[in-house]
Amino acid sequence: MKIGFVFSGQGAQYLGMGKEFYENSDTFKNRIDQASDILGVDLAHIMFEEEEKLNLTEYTQPIILAISVAISEMVKSKLAFKPSVCAGLSLGEYTALVESGSLSFEKAVALVNKRGKLMQEAVPAGVGAMTAVMGAERDVVEKACLEASKVSGVYPANYNMPGQIVIGGFKEGVEEATKLLKEAGVKRLIPLKVSGPFHTPLLEEASIKLNLLLKEVSFEEMSIPVITNVTGKEISSQADIIDTLTKQVMSPVYFEDCIKTMIDSGVELIIEIGPGKTLSSFIKKIDKTMTTKHVEDTKTMEKLIAFFQKDEGGL
Repeated sequence: MKIGFVFSGQGAQYLGMGKEFYENSDTFKNRIDQASDILGVDLAHIMFEEEEKLNLTEYTQPIILAISVAISEMVKSKLAFKPSVCAGLSLGEYTALVESGSLSFEKAVALVNKRGKLMQEAVPAGVGAMTAVMGAERDVVEKACLEASKVSGVYPANYNMPGQIVIGGFKEGVEEATKLLKEAGVKRLIPLKVSGPFHTPLLEEASIKLNLLLKEVSFEEMSIPVITNVTGKEISSQADIIDTLTKQVMSPVYFEDCIKTMIDSGVELIIEIGPGKTLSSFIKKIDKTMTTKHVEDTKTMEKLIAFFQKDEGGL
């Protein structure tokens, strides 16, 4: 069986996530404590006690990455297999690069902490906005954004699944696009509680500064393919990683395309690693026949183990 891993992005966090694993798994606890040492911050305390800090991008990103890496290690240890391909939603792409062996855990933790700060600082609070558009085709959303940008910049930011596209940009532009989409017959538009219009050209300054940080990092060859949000295709070589991650912060997330590429490669099971099961719900909308599992706590780990025990030899 060909298995793909997908890794959680920012927004999946919730207070208390990972607590069972932290208290019962040395593998998990060691990764969280290691990330805390790298940043000089008690991440476990934030995860379990400080919701306000947990939702600050500079902490959210390294915490979700550390949790996801730790769970991936636990899954591989308990079930003795490795994924054939991996991807992630935005931040999750950094976890995918760690999974591939291209980026060390230590460098990734420091990098996404700085990435989070840059994203947070890129657009002043209240200037930008993001809204999820439900039940509309790509061309309808893209046309509305193009027209609304005559008022103020607004862009497609996340192509998550059929029938869900997130738009982002200046607040006035998002409001204008919302009005145009309603006039076009779109009935469900959900404003998102985010700290900035991520994955839009408004993050250009963050992208430029991130590029300088990325140039200081040594990336190794990938031992397994990583599918990038920027194109929905595999990152073609080690040399392309810096350029891809530079673009990623201000480019639309083509998550739907990433999953289609994974499926086209012959993947039969996709396991979502990290807090929440949002990506699994996206995948089911992209291809309802795809088998999906997710792991975020003891219960879901036990379910995954039971799945493989039921079909021994499936690997």
